[in-house]
Amino acid sequence: MKVSLTKKVVVRAELRDRPYEIRDAVAQGLILRVQPSGHKAWIVTWAHGKRKTLGSVENLSLDDARAHARQALSEATQQRLPALAAKKAPACSLREFLADYYAPWASTELRRGERYVLRIKGRFAGMLDTSISHLDAKLLNSWWMARLAKGTGQKPVERATAHRDFAALRAALSKAVDWKLLEANSLLGLRQKSVQGREIVRFLSNAEESRLRIAMASRDAGSKQTDAHRSFKDHLTPIVLLAMNTGMRRGEILSLDWTDIDFKARTIRVQARNAKSGKQRHVPLNNEAIDVLTTWRSDSSSNAEVFAPSDIKKGWGSLLTTAAVTNFRFHDLRHHFASRLVSSGVDLNVVRELLGHSDLKMTLRYAHLCPTRLASAVATLDASKSDMPA
Repeated sequence: MKVSLTKKVVVRAELRDRPYEIRDAVAQGLILRVQPSGHKAWIVTWAHGKRKTLGSVENLSLDDARAHARQALSEATQQRLPALAAKKAPACSLREFLADYYAPWASTELRRGERYVLRIKGRFAGMLDTSISHLDAKLLNSWWMARLAKGTGQKPVERATAHRDFAALRAALSKAVDWKLLEANSLLGLRQKSVQGREIVRFLSNAEESRLRIAMASRDAGSKQTDAHRSFKDHLTPIVLLAMNTGMRRGEILSLDWTDIDFKARTIRVQARNAKSGKQRHVPLNNEAIDVLTTWRSDSSSNAEVFAPSDIKKGWGSLLTTAAVTNFRFHDLRHHFASRLVSSGVDLNVVRELLGHSDLKMTLRYAHLCPTRLASAVATLDASKSDMPA
């Protein structure tokens, strides 16, 4: 939002559930940021991702804020870096850093960036008023031990969960270094926090897949008794079948719009903003996937989103229980898709493209599922030897 700011506009800027910004139409680069708490601050930006908080509206008038913004833009044009950016920033708390710096950047630059901010606020609530320069190895080691010991509710916290919390904070502090708010990120050296991924690729056996399909069919059968025109009880079966036949991630599936699906070309477009790699890709659809989407379109009342729910955790858990499938995550459907392809002799690089892996190393975990591929390669030596002259 861009308006010609006045003292009256600044004072009367409404409070909302989420922080928002108003760009000044008079002084280029000047931004008024309004927090849900009522706190209002001046921010100056001179390049993409380059910004600095000038101060609160209580301590800096509109005229002074404009003067600072004009000077910063002039210096940025002449020297590439305004003087205010070169100065050592005053110490700020984790709360202030998230509100004034990281949250605005994450919401525009990261896929679902708001979740990272909320994760940090929730998991490090006791540190929000601590200066970011004091978030050192000693303090985070204490947090790490307490996090693993206490757990959440009745269920203890796994190391992988604690690691994701830690990694979110560590990444945020790396941005603080980039923005000259910190001299260095002291958390980068804490490599012992890393956890290894699951070493065994989990996919469904033929019997498990059969039980899962039976459980879905049984679940959907009830809806046909009350509405003969509906094929599915709800979104769960279409989502699961689409994952099994495309290898798409849960977030990619849940964020689909009908405009992303080309029934004629038999492809799904995974938009860059929804892809983990940040790159757009097109996923081909087989017959079952086409049939599922065609049927779901007739069942669904949505004109935009393919699937409305934000998550499917409860329904997915119940489905696994009914099918007697254990130790299996929704993400493992992606492994199941890849494993079936490799077992059928599909080239690993083709599987990599379908999964959207940026590195073949991620796809090599499935190589052992097709040992005949290696045997066939070695067998070519016998063929070439037989063609040699005696």
